Amino acid sequence: MNREYFWLSDEQFGLLEPHLPTDTRGKPRVDDRRVISGIIHVVKSGGRWVDAPSVYGPRKTLYNRFQRWSAKGVWSAIFHALANAGGPPAELLIDSSAVRAHRCAAGGKGGSKNQAIGRSRGGRTTKIHALTDGFCRPVAFLLTGGQVADCTAGALLIEQMPAAPILHADKGYDSNAIREQVRGRGAFANIPPKANRKWKNCFSPFLYKDRNAIERMFCRIKDFRRIATRYDRLARNFLAAVCIAATVSYWL
Repeated sequence: MNREYFWLSDEQFGLLEPHLPTDTRGKPRVDDRRVISGIIHVVKSGGRWVDAPSVYGPRKTLYNRFQRWSAKGVWSAIFHALANAGGPPAELLIDSSAVRAHRCAAGGKGGSKNQAIGRSRGGRTTKIHALTDGFCRPVAFLLTGGQVADCTAGALLIEQMPAAPILHADKGYDSNAIREQVRGRGAFANIPPKANRKWKNCFSPFLYKDRNAIERMFCRIKDFRRIATRYDRLARNFLAAVCIAATVSYWL
């Protein structure tokens, strides 16, 4: 096969196949491996769907499969199934990264607020909030507008937090509410206290030194050009692309 194109290996497709939908009605789906490889190629290259290489079959098939499975939550379900297969992590890390929204991402139903696009110093942006384990592997994602504070979105993301003894976060998450929420889930919040705190909470710099793992995760998934720049109007489609990039990069 041509190295210019992305193709799922036998091992990768073997891990993916048990999680594919089986409730197809009517005409059977065309070659899953070829179509999914084509979808990943588009997400990775950042090209338009209409410009997808013909080796993957009809471009409309690629787009329709991506769109329909996004609406049904299939891509997110595959990501979570593979991420949870290894059992609870020894530690968790939380952080966010902003992504510029291209002009073609405007116009989604419900306006920018409902489609996780906001205005910040970087212009129109979407913020990807993530939880990862100590090996850079993501376990949960959440999208918000770029202007949303980390501690605000963190409270929602922590609700998806799997069982773990410790959670590392930066000063943006240093709030009493976040610490109480993490404690309520049976974990220790290892967060450096802000300078204006009168009472400095317990914090371990030694354990905190490996928190850069989540930064490396963001760098890796942003190698997928449709993640580095948002082109999707609908937040669910962009979240699906993020889940695809994370699945290919870390769980296959």
